[in-house]
Amino acid sequence: MASPTVQANYGYCDTFFVESYEDTDGIFARAAAERERARAIAKVQQRHMAADLSRLTSEVYLNDVLDHMEVMETMPDINSIEIQTEIQWFMRPYLLDFLLEAHHAFQLLPETLFLAVNLLDRYCSKRVVYKRHYQLVGCASLLIAAKYGDRKERVPTIKELKSMCCSLYDDDMFTQMEWHVLQTLNWIIGHPTVTGFLDIALSETAADAEVQNMATYISEMALYHKDFVPVLPSVMARSSLALSRYVLGRPQVHHPEWAARYDSNVVMDLSNQLSRPSQALFRKYSSAHLSNVATTLEQFLQRQNLMQQQQQQQTASQQPYPSPAQSTLDVQQVPGAMMTPQTPQKPVYAAVPIGVLTPPETPEKDFYDNSSYNVNQNLMHRLHACSSVTSAPSHPPYQYSSYPTSYPSQ
Repeated sequence: MASPTVQANYGYCDTFFVESYEDTDGIFARAAAERERARAIAKVQQRHMAADLSRLTSEVYLNDVLDHMEVMETMPDINSIEIQTEIQWFMRPYLLDFLLEAHHAFQLLPETLFLAVNLLDRYCSKRVVYKRHYQLVGCASLLIAAKYGDRKERVPTIKELKSMCCSLYDDDMFTQMEWHVLQTLNWIIGHPTVTGFLDIALSETAADAEVQNMATYISEMALYHKDFVPVLPSVMARSSLALSRYVLGRPQVHHPEWAARYDSNVVMDLSNQLSRPSQALFRKYSSAHLSNVATTLEQFLQRQNLMQQQQQQQTASQQPYPSPAQSTLDVQQVPGAMMTPQTPQKPVYAAVPIGVLTPPETPEKDFYDNSSYNVNQNLMHRLHACSSVTSAPSHPPYQYSSYPTSYPSQ
């Protein structure tokens, strides 16, 4: 046991082998607090040094990282999706609404949704997909994307996905479809998403959270339309960022920077689709933690329409007799009709090339005529009969789900 005289001569000993006595003057307590304060200051300095080194390293290798990300962009073939016989473009908004609500229910990362849609489109461009399996492919794509880049505790389970699908599919069907998607894509999952390029573009320019949320909102809105399926994520990120700056009244970036090299045609196409977001997407981005960008965009469109009407009234007052060019109807986009997902339908093709059918159910042999690609009328009759079987189940709908289990026949 150490005496107070020994401790006074040799100072305070921070060990369990020395018995501490009552610190009447508070010397030892002040010394211990000073040491803790010095450690906290050292940790803060180390974090600042690490952040500075990381920033310097990212600036040095930024161009190499961008070049590698652009090389890794793996896009689907929209021409192969066009020749699908059962899945049509009008089904896409319903499936994306389902994936959007599932993504929100599981609180997954933003890049998980973009990766899931990319896997879905790439699979549909390589395999023949039946409409009764379209939702199953979407669930498998979301599951793969969540396992690839999301948090482990937030990855949805097969039981949860089955509940969201109203028990339309069995457990083994999810597992088999997940394996088949991976096999079809040759296990190539890594794909830089729009959010990754947005982070790089926003790191180059000082942008606030509202600009980022607006750009993400516009990018997710583009997922619903087939015209933006072949657009590269790097182009989509820069174009949506430029359009979001215009909507919010922010200054544009100078052209020497990478973030300013956007595609004007994509920006114009995106601006034409701003007034038609889906109901689920509008609700998602009307929340406060996403800066209420959906409401901001709706107000912007209302102001634009009001200004356009005023200009038309001024023009009409200056020209009492309309010219033949002005006598044609001027179709305008009404912001009030922005709650229904709309996607142009593609024409129905009478034949598809030979492909590998989608598990777990495959029709009988001789599905395609190898000589002339003409579909047998009896087989088409049986397919219509099978489609009537996949009607809405008797189970109550899931509280997050708005995806119908059957589609109207065209």
